[in-house]
Amino acid sequence: MFNTAFCSFNIRCNQQDMHALLNFKQGVTDPSAVLSSWTTQLDCCHWKGVICSNITSRVTQITLPCSTTLPSYRDEEDKSHCLTGSIPLSLLLAELKYLEYLDLGNNDFLALQFDYLHNHNCHNLSIPTSSHSQCVNSSTLHHLDISYNYNLVINNLRWLPYISSLEYLNLNEIDLSMESNWLQLVTMLPSLSFLKMRGCQLKDLSLSLQYANFTKLEYLGLSANEFNSVLPKWLFNLSCGIYHLDLRSNSLIGHLPKALLNLRELENLILQDNNFDGPIPDWLGDFKHLKILILGINKFSGSIPTNLGNLSTLIELDVSSNPLTGVVSERNLAKLSKLKLLYIYSYSTLIFDFDSDWIPPFQLEELVLGFSNPNLPAWFYTQRSLEILTIWNSSFEAPDKFWNWVSSVIELDLEGNLIDGDMSNVLLNSTVIDISSNGLKGCLPQLSPNVVFVSLSNNSLSGELSSLLCGHNVSNGKNNLLYLDISFNNLSGGLTNCWKNWKSLVAVHLGSNNLSGKIPPSLGFLSNLTSLHLHENKLHGEIPLSLQNCRKMNRHKMNKALVEFFPNNVTIQLNMFCTLMEVGIMSNMNC
Repeated sequence: MFNTAFCSFNIRCNQQDMHALLNFKQGVTDPSAVLSSWTTQLDCCHWKGVICSNITSRVTQITLPCSTTLPSYRDEEDKSHCLTGSIPLSLLLAELKYLEYLDLGNNDFLALQFDYLHNHNCHNLSIPTSSHSQCVNSSTLHHLDISYNYNLVINNLRWLPYISSLEYLNLNEIDLSMESNWLQLVTMLPSLSFLKMRGCQLKDLSLSLQYANFTKLEYLGLSANEFNSVLPKWLFNLSCGIYHLDLRSNSLIGHLPKALLNLRELENLILQDNNFDGPIPDWLGDFKHLKILILGINKFSGSIPTNLGNLSTLIELDVSSNPLTGVVSERNLAKLSKLKLLYIYSYSTLIFDFDSDWIPPFQLEELVLGFSNPNLPAWFYTQRSLEILTIWNSSFEAPDKFWNWVSSVIELDLEGNLIDGDMSNVLLNSTVIDISSNGLKGCLPQLSPNVVFVSLSNNSLSGELSSLLCGHNVSNGKNNLLYLDISFNNLSGGLTNCWKNWKSLVAVHLGSNNLSGKIPPSLGFLSNLTSLHLHENKLHGEIPLSLQNCRKMNRHKMNKALVEFFPNNVTIQLNMFCTLMEVGIMSNMNC
């Protein structure tokens, strides 16, 4: 233990490695100073994202992925703080002779530089040469990740076989539309185990190829490309022990061929969002190690084969969004003791016919359903670990037992059903709740402090807002509600003056009801508000000056909200508009 710590403490950066890293730094743009520690004043083995060997002191890893989030108000990630410029791959591999691991994923690099020169140390691949280029035949790099550099376009992969030691290659979301020979080039990597090429705009699956020379491939991810063909023969003839196959979102067509059973070690089979048709094959139940089977969003027809119930290792089963018909019973799920995620939803009619005494061998974490029964199967109420429940396009009764059962669910999505239920005495407890577009009636339900998002729009709920907003359980103001949508109902009465108890609210949608009276000053307590809809009600009077406290409402949304919540019977105060303009909420007013 002491010796290991001592060696680690005394690592000294190799000067050639440091020079190569400084050249890399000089060639990239670093808007957020990620590489600020890359200076000669600090040993390069202690630079951010750099790892050296405890034995040789040579650089073995460069790990510089960019961390991004996707804000709700943007269509794409903000990468203005990420590294950009060119990736000098050949230079790095030529000078960092011990580099094993390179991760530059999720940045904003624009080009990849890889130059090569034929000599006795290089494979003869008939690759164009340059008098100023350098041959690289890396024997150390085994992990390369340049994924999710969305603006990076790579015209060809002819450089790839030079990095013959690669075991892990991640090119997800890189534009490779100009490379038609990608499969043959990738198969020239003899040690490749993990291949990820999601969303690379690949078009050719090499249908004429009988065998692909993958000898160690375990993970094959080719989702979201543009193959638009049947499954290729080489896929069924893989001699390696592939366990993960992801071909989702590729416009693949035809029946599933039984030759898929040749992939005996398969654990994850993901074929979602294609155009596969015909019946779901019963031979899928013959896989011995299958953990994930995702067949959703295809054109599979007929009934769900009972043989799927033999997949005792299965954790996730998705047959949703197919035109399936017939009966679903306990035989379809009989031996699925490890099942955690179940998705059964059809564009057609599925009938649930479960024995009322049947107790499943599993405890689900997520359940997505669509059915035509008037009542939920009794076994649903045995599920005590459920975190996410989605029911679509169904018609059923929802007694108190149902609402008590779903109170422990974290995400509850019941949008677009015909639920027969009175909400007057219901307490909703889930974090995210969408029960919009149903036949719900009665007064508004109660909300526990756990609720963050709730949509009850487009129902037949009646009564006053006060039953929801002014109850004794919310008087202390300790709640986490951000989004409230109860528009398109039959609510009546005033807007209440209890908004001070809901200061966390960001969006309030109360349009298309029968609400009357004045807009209460307490709406001004909602300082985090960014969206407010009160249109198509019977409001009158003046707009309270307190709304100037809602400083996060952008100009467009405040204009829209104000226009919507007063028809002709609401007095508009000129000084109110001027006040809003002064705090940056309104503009273009003549004050």
